[in-house]
Amino acid sequence: MRCMFSDLMRYVWVRVASKFQDRRAVTAIEYALIAALISVIIISAVITLGKNVAGTFNKISSEL
Repeated sequence: MRCMFSDLMRYVWVRVASKFQDRRAVTAIEYALIAALISVIIISAVITLGKNVAGTFNKISSEL
């Protein structure tokens, strides 16, 4: 029984370690996180800028 458990643990360890050694997957995840962060920043900037521009146009149109 003990030998089977240690074989299972060794198998799991090798599988997990092989995932961390594959740098392509880690790099792809990092690029996806960076792209998501940049898109959130762009969306929030566009929303804020849109509100400011709308306020400016409303102010100009009311003064005319």
